[in-house]
Amino acid sequence: MKLVDHFATGLDAPICLTWELTYACNLACLHCLSSSGRRDPRELSTEECKAVIDELQRMQVFYVNIGGGEPTVRSDFWELVDYATAHQVGVKFSTNGVRIDQAAAERLAASDYVDVQISLDGATAEVNDAVRGDGSHEMAVRALGHLQDAGFRDAKISVVCTRQNIGQLDLFKELADRFGATLRLTRLRPSGRGADVWDDLHPLPHQQRELYDWLVAHGDNVLTGDSFFHLSAFGSALPGLNLCGAGRVVCLIDPVGDVYACPFAIHDEFLAGNLRDAGFQAVWQGSELFAELRKPQTGGACSSCQHYDSCQGGCMAAKFFTGLPLDGPDPECVQGYGETALASVGGREVPRPTGDHSHKGGVRGGPVMLTLSTRRPDRQPERACEENPLAGLTV
Repeated sequence: MKLVDHFATGLDAPICLTWELTYACNLACLHCLSSSGRRDPRELSTEECKAVIDELQRMQVFYVNIGGGEPTVRSDFWELVDYATAHQVGVKFSTNGVRIDQAAAERLAASDYVDVQISLDGATAEVNDAVRGDGSHEMAVRALGHLQDAGFRDAKISVVCTRQNIGQLDLFKELADRFGATLRLTRLRPSGRGADVWDDLHPLPHQQRELYDWLVAHGDNVLTGDSFFHLSAFGSALPGLNLCGAGRVVCLIDPVGDVYACPFAIHDEFLAGNLRDAGFQAVWQGSELFAELRKPQTGGACSSCQHYDSCQGGCMAAKFFTGLPLDGPDPECVQGYGETALASVGGREVPRPTGDHSHKGGVRGGPVMLTLSTRRPDRQPERACEENPLAGLTV
């Protein structure tokens, strides 16, 4: 049996899991997969987070990919990073750079077990800030500069590929080289707020081919996180597992302890359980949903396609949130079958992501400037997201 076949039927522990520590965020990116903005006061406490890390250590999970929201706005963020690395759980965290000042960069440079991904969705401010908010490009580049000055090696520049930035791939690579960083490209999914902008942001068919050709030429030096296995139907398979790892080798822990099969599928349909009930291991190894996902897949409508072995039918989340059946073609199928399938959906209502933590008042035009406040300890919030997410942070 090939190694990839073992992965397809699931492992005793995930190779990597994504852990969103908080929904709080100083930005309001148009395509945010978790619709982040406001903190949920039910989020796991420091001690609960440490208990999760203890469990991951026992399960021998290699590392966690920490995100949000903006994870660095949690007051215990560095405490949790230090606790994880002290317990042999490596940390990779994604940030927009808001708290990566020179002191933070020097702290990171002193650690061998922490990796940093700076999110940037345009090689120029004009393209990036239209999606991530005014000033966010400058903030990210400033963070990269601090990391370089501190001697931090091999930071990652994490790019969500959109219709607007596909033509900037060479510029992204030049930017990464300038800062001694590695470029990481990921696929746009119609998840979270991304569902609302999918039609405007997802790459056009000719851009999918442009992206594939670029990855073939530069793939040895660019990370993709297996985002683009649907492109393999163009020809040779791209580097990586080239399969959907949802519930098999990856999963998501959200801020309140809910465990989802995939970071891009935050919906009750893909909710495996809550780790507050019996712990993460019980969910990973005992969930009925995960057991179902680990069964051999038939390929459904795609099984007769000559490219199925390469693309494996594409992305589960992309299908679900565009209203397509999970055993059908990917909406961005490069052989054109997705376009036909989407046309058949017609005016049918598509699923909506579970939960919306977006800032109130429609602040997508730029970074969120909040009036900082504190909650009286004797009063609980009346609503789940009432509490100020950035208390103590100067933006």
